Amino acid sequence: MKQPNRFSLFQPALRGLNIALLAALPLFAHSAGAAETPVAAKASAHAKATAAATPLRPVSEAEAAALAQQVKDEVRHAWHGYKQYAWGHDALSPLSKKPRDWYEHSLLMTPVDALDTLMIMGLKEEADEARELIAQQLNFDQDMYVQNFEITIRLLGGLISAYQISGDARLLDKAEDLGKRLLPVFESPTGLPYTHVNLRTGKVRGKLSNPAETGTLVLEFGMLSRLTGKPVYFEKSKRALVATYQAASPLGLVGSTIDVETGRWTDTGAHIGGGIDSYYEYLNKCWRLFGDMECKAMWEHSIEGVNKALADQRSGGLWYGHADMNTGIRTKTQYGALDAFMPALLALGGDMKRAKALQESGLRMWRLHGVEPESLDYASMTVQSPGYALRPEIVESAYYLHHYTGNPRYRAMGREFWQSFVRYCRTEAGYAALKDVRSKEQEDSMESFVFAETFKYFYLLFAPKSALNFDGVTFNTEAHPLHLPAAAH
Repeated sequence: MKQPNRFSLFQPALRGLNIALLAALPLFAHSAGAAETPVAAKASAHAKATAAATPLRPVSEAEAAALAQQVKDEVRHAWHGYKQYAWGHDALSPLSKKPRDWYEHSLLMTPVDALDTLMIMGLKEEADEARELIAQQLNFDQDMYVQNFEITIRLLGGLISAYQISGDARLLDKAEDLGKRLLPVFESPTGLPYTHVNLRTGKVRGKLSNPAETGTLVLEFGMLSRLTGKPVYFEKSKRALVATYQAASPLGLVGSTIDVETGRWTDTGAHIGGGIDSYYEYLNKCWRLFGDMECKAMWEHSIEGVNKALADQRSGGLWYGHADMNTGIRTKTQYGALDAFMPALLALGGDMKRAKALQESGLRMWRLHGVEPESLDYASMTVQSPGYALRPEIVESAYYLHHYTGNPRYRAMGREFWQSFVRYCRTEAGYAALKDVRSKEQEDSMESFVFAETFKYFYLLFAPKSALNFDGVTFNTEAHPLHLPAAAH
């Protein structure tokens, strides 16, 4: 048997020491409320301009492999923090080291969201313990109202994806039980889903919704139909997607808030950010996953309107802002962390020119303060909403662009994002969101999507393409990979 390198015994400790040193680097950003002198302001502006122009050093294959290993090590670090301080609960509060649940009873958000990531990374021990926890303790027979959208993308999507990877029929049984309990949301006069449902009684509430919540269900429910042979799940969710599209303006744009009982808009603000984003994503992915030609036609009409009315060449780059859905008139020059999924979607749709240009704008947004803010006024390049919730979208786009182009620039972007992510967000027990990207003050929050999406996209960006067959899967909006033919393997 080949003897291990004598230094290999120390590699885990050295990796941990390197990460700790990286996290301990001094933070040079000004605090959010600090006043700057004119000289300091000028110097700060020059520094930001220099940072925006800083070239990206290429990432070698050896460095990419080392980065992929670092991501795995950090997943294990965050998972062990969850296991130590929040086992059996929805999430860990990483600063107070206390558990947090969304509702009266835990639905194991973090284990379900994390499971396919753990399996993809080959973290067998962690994956097995997560799978057994889910199989033994996850119980949807609870007298409580839950948000249909979040439960669908995190839990239904996570259970189906994990079933397809593992072949564990217990996960599919959980998924079908959940799907049945969510179905009542679709019983509105328009077919648009209510926002909340009681998992035990089936009672619904919440008639004011948005396109993301009404139109981001067809992948998960559609896969449940394929796996169970029961078409009702696909039919209901597809009807909701079509009803959302039919409420769009002739431009193909949707607004921000819609009444699911009347189908009327109560807010006609159009954009690609939170509340709308994944509606456009699922028009394309419904076509990609199921070969649905109606979804293809809806996607092509909609993206044409988005590019015409929302795309904005400003501040030396391409951005996507806000406009009125009916007139197409610009209302805001706002872009942010959630909007940063758009280069991935453009690339998926074959529009590489816009995808590349928009990702460069995302890099500028990130470099403004060393981490991207929740939202930015791209006309003035000033922060509007300063938080950073450990969001994955900008990494997702780097991954997609690297897959389609093979350009090492996108791995280099990912390395920059990763190093900042570790430096500013790592804690003793996991990873913490930032209250303000300017001061780098941490917030006591580690959403489950950091496992489902952020860590997964970082890993896939750096890992060999063989880590996951990109062309054989379609990611739901929570980064759970789904595939047809719908059989476990």
